[in-house]
Amino acid sequence: MRLNLLFLLLLFASCKDTGDKSASSSYDVEKKVSSGIELNIYDYQGLEPLLSTDSKMVYVVNFWATWCAPCVKELPFFEKINTEYAHRNVEVLLVSLDFPNKYDSQLKPFILDKGLKSRVVALNDPDANTWIPKVSETWSGAIPATLIFNKDKRMFYEKAFTFEELQAEVEQFLN
Repeated sequence: MRLNLLFLLLLFASCKDTGDKSASSSYDVEKKVSSGIELNIYDYQGLEPLLSTDSKMVYVVNFWATWCAPCVKELPFFEKINTEYAHRNVEVLLVSLDFPNKYDSQLKPFILDKGLKSRVVALNDPDANTWIPKVSETWSGAIPATLIFNKDKRMFYEKAFTFEELQAEVEQFLN
């Protein structure tokens, strides 16, 4: 019995803070992110109203994920469009296709770390075979994918953009 008690005391003593703050600061960021970022999560039925409009507003909807390198590479271009074209009635919506069990551990920290200002929502609908063709009949399901639309026009792109390419497509909706 005394041996067990001694072992427990040694175990607890060895678990004290050794001054390495990397683990605790990572936890603090995680905690802050979980409580500090509001993430709207939709199934396709909930997202669908965000994919059409009766206004002249131009919507740029990008389907992406944190684990998709081409998606991450082009995100700054969408952020730049969101900032530079806001006064021209252009709005960017970033639809994350990250896995639901990664929202708190990957998606929210990513949003915070990258300082994303565009609206970010998560799509959690496992019936991709039903909703993908509703977004676009030409969509294979690969990402990145982008939908640009207003009340008069709708275009779908299954590709990664450079800023110049994205800007040129958005400009077509404004002219």
